[in-house]
Amino acid sequence: MMASEDNRIEIDIETDRHAGFVGDYLLYLLAAASDAASADFHAHVREQGLRVPEWRILACLCDEDGQMVTQLAQLALMEQSHLTKIVDQMATKGLVKRRSDERDRRRVRVYLTAAGRALGTGLVKKAREHEMSIVSRLGATDAARLKAALKDIHAICRGGDDAAGRASSAPAELEASLS
Repeated sequence: MMASEDNRIEIDIETDRHAGFVGDYLLYLLAAASDAASADFHAHVREQGLRVPEWRILACLCDEDGQMVTQLAQLALMEQSHLTKIVDQMATKGLVKRRSDERDRRRVRVYLTAAGRALGTGLVKKAREHEMSIVSRLGATDAARLKAALKDIHAICRGGDDAAGRASSAPAELEASLS
C-alpha cells in the first residue's frame, strides 16, 4: 500500500490480494476499482470546467433528455435536494434548462441546452473511449461478465428478484471464500 499525491491509499491488488479483510472485501474492491478507473476521466471532466456530478447529469440527459428531477436524481446517484442545487448552477452556466411538465405543472423536467448537449455528447464519446481503454485489457468475455455481475449486484441491492435468482447459483469456490 502507498499513498498517492492526493492522499488516496492505493493497493496493488496483485500483491496485496490476501493482505487481510480490506484487500479482499467486495465493497472495498468495487470502490477502489471505481476510483482507479475513473481518475483520468474525471480529470478530463474537470479540465472541461465541470464537476463530476455535473458530468453525471449531462450523461443522463444525453441518454434521455427532459427527465423528471426525481428520476434524474436516481440515475445520477444523488439526493434530490443536492441535484436541484447542481441543476440550478448548470442552468446559470447555460448547460440545462428547467421546465414544468406539460401534464403536471408541479413536476419539473430538466433539458439540455445546445451548449449542454454539445459538451455532454463530447464527454460521452470521451467516456466510451476511456471505458474501452480499460475493458479492452480484460477481453470481451471478462468485460461482459464484469458488467453483468455489476448489474446483478446493483439489482440485488435494490431488491430486484431477477438478479437474486441468478446470484443464488454462485460457484462453490466463491461461497467458500466468503466464509
